[in-house]
Amino acid sequence: QVQLVESGGGLVLPGGSLRLSCEVSGMRFRLEVMEWYRQVLGNERELVASITGTGITNYADSVKGRFTISWDIAKNTMYLQMTSLKPEDSAAYLCGARNFLGSYWGQGTQVTVSS
Repeated sequence: QVQLVESGGGLVLPGGSLRLSCEVSGMRFRLEVMEWYRQVLGNERELVASITGTGITNYADSVKGRFTISWDIAKNTMYLQMTSLKPEDSAAYLCGARNFLGSYWGQGTQVTVSS
């Protein structure tokens, strides 16, 4: 059974940093793309960043220059380094993974940016 487990969320002051992790287990076939999404209750899920198996990255305009996505394939773990956090970055952050079999999702980790 494929599982994606996020960790690293929490409460941080504006301007602070957090690093999120997403560990994948139970995957028998190579993943092609991994993504970080975020969602605020009542709003649509927003794609924050994505990375391919060849290292190509994309970011939402709202996080460019502040967030960095990375993927340690050997450890089956994806990361999202978040810096210069703003209150509007507060959300549940979910990781997603895709390959030819389909899409997979984690349960999410809450990030709250507040003074």
